[in-house]
Amino acid sequence: MSETLFPAGPVDLETLDQFLMSDASPESCMQLSDLDGFLTGIAIGPEPVMPSEWLPAVWGGEEPVFEGLEQARTVIGVIMGRYNEILRTLDTDPEAYEPLFWENQDGEVIAADWAEGFADAIRLRPEAWRPLLEDREALVMLMPILALCGDADAEGGSPLELDPEADAGLLAEAPELIPACVAGIDGFWKERRGRPAAGPGRAKGPRAKVGRNDPCPCGSGRKHKRCCGAH
Repeated sequence: MSETLFPAGPVDLETLDQFLMSDASPESCMQLSDLDGFLTGIAIGPEPVMPSEWLPAVWGGEEPVFEGLEQARTVIGVIMGRYNEILRTLDTDPEAYEPLFWENQDGEVIAADWAEGFADAIRLRPEAWRPLLEDREALVMLMPILALCGDADAEGGSPLELDPEADAGLLAEAPELIPACVAGIDGFWKERRGRPAAGPGRAKGPRAKVGRNDPCPCGSGRKHKRCCGAH
């Protein structure tokens, strides 16, 4: 393949990647990076979503064609293994969480697919996600992900309605910001459920209070009051 994934964890992602790219999987099924974003969004979301509901979305509403029961167990096992790995990492060591982004032959990191997968997870429970979306401070943690889900060159411009300079800065920094955003979003929902935040990484995430004259946590390089704080 012309693109490689990083980082690879202990879960056998290569086997899963090969199946998702094969003719045995539906044409509209998720690929590895957007699947990882999807699993992350489900894992850190406001309420549990059963695999019986979200697995069909992985395949795009169609059925994969497995060679037999053993292959089915292997493929589904890797998907569930990655899902459990995300949960375990965020529960025990949030700073160790690393999303699966594509990297092309030129070394360019492509995080848009991951972000689209995360957005698909939000669409499964839009009302449950509403408290975060309506919390101006917490919403900052979603902005790098949402920025990657739109085409600033398309009609309507930036999906966040930022000016071109701020939007370009946010897009450039988004891949580096996403791990902290994931840990922060996870902490937001755990706090609402009365669970303690795990590890020192929570305090470092973008959930911390930002002054209007401080640099915006979205990474645009502008002051908060002239970037995300202006909305």
